[in-house]
Amino acid sequence: MTLFSKIIAGEIPSYKLAENARFYAFLDIFPSQPGHTLVVPKIEVDKIFDLPDTYLDGILTFAKPIAHAIQEAFGYNRVNIVTIGFEVPHAHIHLVPMDDMGDADILTKKSKPTPEELTEVQKKILEKMV
Repeated sequence: MTLFSKIIAGEIPSYKLAENARFYAFLDIFPSQPGHTLVVPKIEVDKIFDLPDTYLDGILTFAKPIAHAIQEAFGYNRVNIVTIGFEVPHAHIHLVPMDDMGDADILTKKSKPTPEELTEVQKKILEKMV
């Protein structure tokens, strides 16, 4: 069972933003920016393009209102998608808040917010989700 499957199952706590039958979205605990979010399918597939087509089709539709809420909550210029997938062998996308190209560096630009700060970010995003 992957780390993400344990988070989805509630075995590891997370700062959940959204969930449906196929996907789970939660805050990255080492975000590049406040609002940096992971969107994970509930099936364990290592590589994003090995997901069944219905999951590939659905992941962006699921992520769209979350991305809009992140942008609205914090006033970012945009929220982009990054897929890397080497740290956890479970397909996922990063919703990365960005104001400029420098914000695309999610590998070295990591922060370590407190649980209280993450809870506040979660609350701000959830307030903007419709």
